[in-house]
This record gives sequence, C-alpha cells and structure tokens, in this order.
Amino acid sequence: MTCKFNSEIVKAFASLPQLGLVQIKAIHVFLRLFGSIRKEREPCYLQPQLVGSSDLSEAEEAEIDTIKKHRMALLEDIQKLKEEIAQVFAEIDCFQSTEESKMVQRDKDLCMGRKKFNMDPTKGIQYLTEHKVLSSDLREIARFLYKGEGLNKTAIGDYLGERDPANLQILQAFVECHPFANLNLVQALRQFLWSFRLPGEAQKIDRMMEAFANWYCQCNPGVFQSTDTCYVLSFSVIMLNTSLHNPNVKDKPPFERFVAMNRGINNGGDLPEELLRNLFESIKNEPFSIPEDDGNDLTHTFFNPSREGWLLKLGGRVKTWKRRWFILTDNCLYYFEYTTDKEPLGIIPLENLSVRKVDDPKKPNCFELFNPNCKGQKIKACKTDGDGKVVEGKHQSYKISAATMEERDLWIEAIRTSITQDPFYDLVSARKKKIASKN
Repeated sequence: MTCKFNSEIVKAFASLPQLGLVQIKAIHVFLRLFGSIRKEREPCYLQPQLVGSSDLSEAEEAEIDTIKKHRMALLEDIQKLKEEIAQVFAEIDCFQSTEESKMVQRDKDLCMGRKKFNMDPTKGIQYLTEHKVLSSDLREIARFLYKGEGLNKTAIGDYLGERDPANLQILQAFVECHPFANLNLVQALRQFLWSFRLPGEAQKIDRMMEAFANWYCQCNPGVFQSTDTCYVLSFSVIMLNTSLHNPNVKDKPPFERFVAMNRGINNGGDLPEELLRNLFESIKNEPFSIPEDDGNDLTHTFFNPSREGWLLKLGGRVKTWKRRWFILTDNCLYYFEYTTDKEPLGIIPLENLSVRKVDDPKKPNCFELFNPNCKGQKIKACKTDGDGKVVEGKHQSYKISAATMEERDLWIEAIRTSITQDPFYDLVSARKKKIASKN
C-alpha cells in the first residue's frame, strides 16, 4: 500500500509545472515520511498474552521501553516532516505566484513592444529583445513577424524591406516560414502578400520579391527555368490583379495581352499557355486580398514622408489663405492644422493629377494641383467639416503657396516624383533586360 501511495505522490508532483529543486525537495520529503513510518512499523510486536500483564520479565519491559522510545522518536520525526512539508508547499505557492507575476509582466512587455513596433519597427524589436519577450535569434524574430498578432502589416513590410544585414536575414527566414510547396504561383502570392503590405520603395520591393522568387523555386523545383522567370511573372500577376480589379482602370487587359507581357521570360523562351491561363483565370475570378491596417490610426503612414512642411492653402466658402502642415507620402497629400495632430484635416490623392507653377496677385511662390484630363470637374479628395464629419472635397484645383521660391520648386519636384513613381514597371523592365542579356 505504501509503495503504491508513494508512486501516486510522484505522479502528482510530476504533473505540476517544472519546479526544479522545489519539486525534488517535495517528493523527497514525502518519501522520507512514508519510509520512516514503514521502517518504524517493522520492529517486533508484543505477544498478545503479554499485553496488559503486570508479570513481565526484565527483557520484556526493556522491549516495551524500546518501543516507546521508537514511538516518541517517530512522532517527533513526523512533526518535523509536517513542518518541512508545510515549508515546501509554501515555497511552491510562492513559486507559482512568482511565475504568474512573470507571465503578467511578459504580457505587458509584449503589448508595449507591439505598440512600439507599429510606431517604429526597429525600436519595437529592440524593446522586445531587451525585455526578453524575444531572443536575439533572427529566426525567432521572423516567426514573430510571420504570426503577426497585433502587428501593423505596413510596419512589417517596411521592416522586412530594410537593407541592414540582420534585416536581410530576417526577411529570408520570414519568407521561409511560408509553405509554398505544391502551390501554383498565384496561391503562393496570395499567402505571401497577406502576411504584410508591400512598401512603396522600389529597392525594398525588389529585395522582398527576389526572396519570394528564390524560396518559391526552392519549394517547387522544375516549375520555372530560373528565379528571374518567377520574379518577372510574379510582378506580371500583381499588375494584372490591379488592372483587372481597380475601378479606375477602364481598359481591362484580355488574356492575350497577359501572354504578350510575358513572352521570352523563361530563359528566352515562352511559358506554357496553360500555366498562364490558369494564373490569369485565378486572378480574374478572385482578386488578391491585401491586408488593411486599422484605418483609425494613420500615425504610421506619416513616419517616412517624401516631404513635409508648412504651406498656405487657398480654400473655404470665402476664399482665404490658411496655414496648414502638409505631408506627402504614398502618392497622397495630407494636410493638418497642427504638426501634433494624428488625424488630417484633408486628404488629396495624387492619382491622375498634375502640378504646375502659377502666379497669384496676393501670394508669391504658388503652385497648383489640377486634373489635366477632366477640366472643370471636382478633384477626388476629402476633408473634415466643422462638425468633424468627413465630406467630399469641392475643389476643381488646389492652389498652394510656399514661403520661398526654392521651397515651392522642391515641393513641385517631390509631388511630380510621387505621381509618376511606379516601381513595378521599372523593376520588371530591368529584370527582363537581364534575362535577354543572358540569351
């Protein structure tokens, strides 16, 4: 019975979390207790006829005294063991309380680290590693980004696109988290482009799509003759998705145009038409799902603007000049009342717009945003009215004044660059030239 009970004790303690020395000590105390009891039960017992008799020999009386001493020693030992057991359980309670406190603190550090990452990815990762939420192992960091719980996917994309050697290794490990084996190219792209948002910079896009193409070809050997083929076709598919599903694109490309776009990219040869048709139909029937970050927090959007500064904007029912803080980023012009504001007063998408110098009798150094193709029509824009509601803008053009002529010219140059920038076409063109030069 005792051996069975001892084994049950061991099982009970083994089912607890790993307690190290505390666990071992507790088991040891229990085994000592029941071992002592078993040991003290082994000495010889009085013969029944002698119990309660007053006619005992000296040897029998000595035996009784010995038993009494053993009994007293056993009781003392049991009391000591009880005290030790109480101490062990107190240590276990303290250990569990400490572990719970550590878990609470870790959750707090994780929450703060996510917030810092969404504001500044590099500082966020630094915070998480310094507070032991993440180790410095780059693969662990990559898995954290791949899971993406609570992380801004735009921030993930910006971080993965950095040129720093550590970031490049994290990018590679991040891409390798994706199980691309036995997936066609569109299926792999759907999975890949959902795990982050592609940044706007051409060099970052190039590094990320290069890593994607390499990993896809490793997972699916023999599908393409080179990673360059996979790279170019991936961009073609992304651009096809935009052309087919962007409502602003009126001329929807037919399958024949998609085939023509990709002639000669397979080491100088053409890809099988069946493969291209499957990709085309997949995109046509189901567009890519691009992750949308929380629209209520635009803070991250304004971290790396192409340009920012104070300008005067002509507007209002009664045309007046008002000083506004402007930020140019992601092919949009945002303006705020104060530099500390998180929400803009207005947003002007630059798609289909042009910019030019203009003269104004009341203000020097002016430039104007206008739509060259739709004169007299309102520019698509939005702003907040006096009640804080978002309403559609009513401008046919936007007239803006800079403090100096030099500043005006810098703004015009930055806006033109933003309007004309389309890194996808430039990257595909460069890679096609590379393929052609090999043949």
